[in-house]
Amino acid sequence: MRFGLIFPQFDIGAGPEGVKNYARLAEKLGYKHLTSFDQPVGLDQHSRPDWSYVHTADDLFHELMVLFGFLAGVTEKIEFATGIVVAPMRGTALMAKQATEIDVLSNGRFRLGVGAGIRPEEFEACGFDDNEYRNRGKRFDEQIDYMRKLWKDEIISYDGKYHKLDRGGLNPLPINRSIPIWIGGISKAAIRRTAQLGDGWLPNFAPDDYGRECIELMWKKAEEYKRDPSKIGIEGCVPVVDKSKDQIAHDIEKWRDLGATHISLTTIPEEWVESERRWHRLYDADRGINGIQPHVDIIENFAQNFPEYLNEDL
Repeated sequence: MRFGLIFPQFDIGAGPEGVKNYARLAEKLGYKHLTSFDQPVGLDQHSRPDWSYVHTADDLFHELMVLFGFLAGVTEKIEFATGIVVAPMRGTALMAKQATEIDVLSNGRFRLGVGAGIRPEEFEACGFDDNEYRNRGKRFDEQIDYMRKLWKDEIISYDGKYHKLDRGGLNPLPINRSIPIWIGGISKAAIRRTAQLGDGWLPNFAPDDYGRECIELMWKKAEEYKRDPSKIGIEGCVPVVDKSKDQIAHDIEKWRDLGATHISLTTIPEEWVESERRWHRLYDADRGINGIQPHVDIIENFAQNFPEYLNEDL
């Protein structure tokens, strides 16, 4: 398995030095990738007392395409993954172009994690109407096809239901004329989309019986689409805040048993609540650059305690 980190968005601060220093440290310690959450517009939870979504306007989010473009220029080996970008909430050609830029500037160190989104308020804030929110799944499938064609050939024509292009293309193209697309989410549609279209999967469940059921269902559907399930990557998330060495190793090995190819350690104080099928904030994290040191301490301790994991590779 390849071991990486969930980028600590909320506590990293808005300035470039904290972002750069954290990425360089992660690379130096031997972590293989940084996966980061996305939130273009945060919603105010204080005026929505019954709202249960874990991330709000109080949380600092760097825009992922800009973030990884910046980090591509100050690192050499560590990979980057969006975890995830809400694809139907973005223009497809521009998203394909931005992904290409990260791929080119990082020399191929990029995976594009994408999801369908769940919040109509966020779509509205980004300029998409209710109809575009409701048809986001169908648009999403076509987005994947359109981006892959844009990445493959210098000039294309495309005549889809939601996308049209008459003899045009991207310049430059990705280094390998493709970029891995990883699908986020655990809905039936996300499982189907991963099995049919994804190079990998970013599921947000724990490595338990429910997780095993979802993975086995995805593998079964992949076979129905005449795909080799072993070629579809799976990235598991392992919370490490307030966990003992034995607990961390136990969770990692549970993901290995489920067939994970990538592990992202998260130092963000959140945990998956199985009964609610969502992430839950353990306590309020410090916000701003002064809050990053606990994250640094944890990733340094993991590297010291588990060098064998960081020496693993696919």
